Amino acid sequence: MINKKVNSVKEALQGIEDDMTIMLGGFGLCGIPENSIAELVKKGTKNLTCISNNAGVDDFGLGLLLQQKQIKKMISSYVGENAEFERQMLSGELDVELIPQGTLAERCRAAQAGIPAFFTPAGFGTEVAIGKETREFNGKMHVMEHAFKADFAIVKAWKGDEAGNLIFKGTARNFNPSMCGAGKITIAEVEELLPAGSLDPNEIHIPGILIQRIFQGEKFEKRIEQRTTRKRA
Repeated sequence: MINKKVNSVKEALQGIEDDMTIMLGGFGLCGIPENSIAELVKKGTKNLTCISNNAGVDDFGLGLLLQQKQIKKMISSYVGENAEFERQMLSGELDVELIPQGTLAERCRAAQAGIPAFFTPAGFGTEVAIGKETREFNGKMHVMEHAFKADFAIVKAWKGDEAGNLIFKGTARNFNPSMCGAGKITIAEVEELLPAGSLDPNEIHIPGILIQRIFQGEKFEKRIEQRTTRKRA
């Protein structure tokens, strides 16, 4: 069994260079690869194209890369709570491709499965469909979308083993699983890294064959994007 473990986030991110395209898992601030993003900021890697559902908030997640002007293009479905993302997009400093959320997920999954393109009804008749091939299926028009092409995919899981098998927890099981294997190299950062064979095979969400590197993160803040509470009765 191949051991995919690397000893640090620095080692895990070796090979990531300027001008590359990177997928990053997560939904808002849930299930994001916090340690990997912090290391990218530290490395100063620039002119990145980032594929992610959204860009976190101003001072956390991908917002940290945006603050340092390390991202040249964001491919996402939601501007979210990130004021700096909005500012850079409206000022023209940042190239932004907004994609329907389901289409974003499917373009990740298509890349994972080796499917070059697919047809979806989402976006037909809107700006999303401009310049794209359209076709009618069962009386309904569809738009052809291409699978993503990424140099690296970086995901975050709850548990993993040294063979790369992963288990996700709660809402972190969102874009993370569909991004595994969707880049040329997939890096997994996990909260708990166990010896191969320690995980119950029935609980594994992603098999290790889709992962090239895995490491245990040192720190996870797990922030909440918007805390909502109920008044005491």
